[in-house]
Amino acid sequence: MDKPIDIPADQNAAPQAEAVTPMWLRWLDPAHLERVMPRTLMARATLTIIVPVILVQVISTYVFYDNHWDVVSRRMAADLAGDIASVHAVIDTYPATEQRTWMIENTRQTMGLDITLQSDAELTGPNVMDGSSPLTDPLHAALWQALHRPFTVDLFEFRTDRLVSIRVQMDDGVLTVLVPRRRVLNNNTYVFVLWMTGSSMLLFGVATAYLRSQVRTVRRLAQAADSLGKGREGPDFPAEGAFEVRQAARAFNIMRERIQRQITQRTDMLAGVSHDLRTPLTRMKLQLSMMSAASAEDIAALHEDLGDMERMLEGYLAFARGDGAEEAAPTDLAALLESLVQRFRREGADISLQITDISTPIAIKALAFERCLGNLIGNAARYGNQVAVAAAHSGQYIFVTVDDDGPGIPEAQREDAFKAFHRLEPSRNPMTGGVGLGMTIARDIVRGMGGEITLGDSPTDGLRVTIRVPL
Repeated sequence: MDKPIDIPADQNAAPQAEAVTPMWLRWLDPAHLERVMPRTLMARATLTIIVPVILVQVISTYVFYDNHWDVVSRRMAADLAGDIASVHAVIDTYPATEQRTWMIENTRQTMGLDITLQSDAELTGPNVMDGSSPLTDPLHAALWQALHRPFTVDLFEFRTDRLVSIRVQMDDGVLTVLVPRRRVLNNNTYVFVLWMTGSSMLLFGVATAYLRSQVRTVRRLAQAADSLGKGREGPDFPAEGAFEVRQAARAFNIMRERIQRQITQRTDMLAGVSHDLRTPLTRMKLQLSMMSAASAEDIAALHEDLGDMERMLEGYLAFARGDGAEEAAPTDLAALLESLVQRFRREGADISLQITDISTPIAIKALAFERCLGNLIGNAARYGNQVAVAAAHSGQYIFVTVDDDGPGIPEAQREDAFKAFHRLEPSRNPMTGGVGLGMTIARDIVRGMGGEITLGDSPTDGLRVTIRVPL
């Protein structure tokens, strides 16, 4: 059986061109547009108005200059060149002084041209037009076509008198014609520019005022959502502005009412659970105190078990209760930290405190934040010998760090430390740890205020806990 023949590729064949995306398609790519577009809604909305208006103005200006300006300018130049050519022909035909004087006076009255004749004069200078070079200006082209004689045009010699000076070389001298500027320059250009600029400015002003009112409503909605995320209560957001904005405002108010209702229901339920669970614990404590037959060691063990149950109950209730029942209020954070640190110092902990640039009260949930810091400082004091607490104001945030010189937490296990009911120390000894909710409660409280809590290495080879809370 014959083997198939391998046909080698043509080495001289041109490689297939890769598909190249056109530049205009790259500009329309959503990712590229997102990079080049302004960030704010106000700027983007203004841009959607400015760009079409500018395009309309550019197109209108092009059409105006290409048609109206060019046609009118050529007609005005042809009319003026025809008048000057007529005067030139009459002066050449009738050289007598009386006839020239009559012609000059008649031209001033009928055509508005101020004419003088300088005998035995000659045009000189670089501005003399003699047809040797291309004439692009309509007036220059019309004058040369009508006269076929050297001439000059000076727009600025009699600018204060609003006159244009035109000099024509004649056989016996130089003919000077002073022409009103309105016969040379098209004043409609200035009217057109003023009209376009004025209408554009008026449109921009009206559009900016309208857009500002719409964007203000969106910005207030964003501020209300941010305050809700930080746990700060506020009045209902008014439903105003465009239909979509009012719809979003109503949805936001309904969402906030549902969240508040769920928090209230959970708080009420937990209050009942707390009462129902504390009652049998109290009875058990009373029965233990009345027991006489049991040994002292058995009674002490039962008391210890009841204490563990009570601590676990408090931890569960604190975790489930969260900080929903408390409202944010201006709080002196420096005073709160000093009071909390003094409490731990009275319990025998070695704690240092450093506060930097925190003088004004900040809106936080004081009791919840104190519970959060208490959990963190308590953990640091439990696992370390020395604890350092520092607070500082930087930008739009308040930073609080808690450092210890304990064993720390490996980087791979730091995220597990925030899991509910998860203890890095596996024993159930209450002296070495709680029920595994301290770090969870701390992070829930900080995130409820719109902040974040992270774990890292402390300068003393222990654990550093960093809290960042927005102002």
